[in-house]
Amino acid sequence: MLMRTDPFRELDRLTQQFFRGNGTVAYPAAMPMDAWRDGDTFVVEFDLPGVAPEAIELDVERNVVTVRAERPARSDNQEMLAAERARGTFSRQLVLGDNLDTEHIEASYDAGVLTLRIPVAEQAKPRKIEITSAGQDRQAINA
Repeated sequence: MLMRTDPFRELDRLTQQFFRGNGTVAYPAAMPMDAWRDGDTFVVEFDLPGVAPEAIELDVERNVVTVRAERPARSDNQEMLAAERARGTFSRQLVLGDNLDTEHIEASYDAGVLTLRIPVAEQAKPRKIEITSAGQDRQAINA
C-alpha cells in the first residue's frame, strides 16, 4: 500500500541534525504522519499545527501524492526566546501502491491535522469467482 522508500528523507534528517547542532539554521522538519487501513480505505494523517488551510497544497501524479505546507516566519522585530517549531515551506511525498484509487482521494483539514482518505481500487478488492463446469450436460459413457 505505502512504500516507505524515500531516498532524500535520511539526507534531510542528517542535514537537520548537522545544522541544528551548531544552531545556525532552523531547517523545517518533516511532517509527522500516521497511516492505516480502515476496511476498503487507506487513511493518512499529517500533523500541520499552525498552518492555514489555504497554505496547504495536495498534488497527485500517478501513484505519488505530494503534500506541501507553509508556516510563515515570524516578523524580525520580535525577540525570540525559543524557536522550536519549524517555519517556512516543507513537503512530503508518499508513493502509493497500484492497489489504491488515487482518482478518488478525499482530503480534510481539522484542528491542525490533514486527513487523506484513499479508497482501495476495485480491481484490488477481494472477490468471489464463480466456477462453472462444462460437463454438467454430458452423459457418462458406459464401457
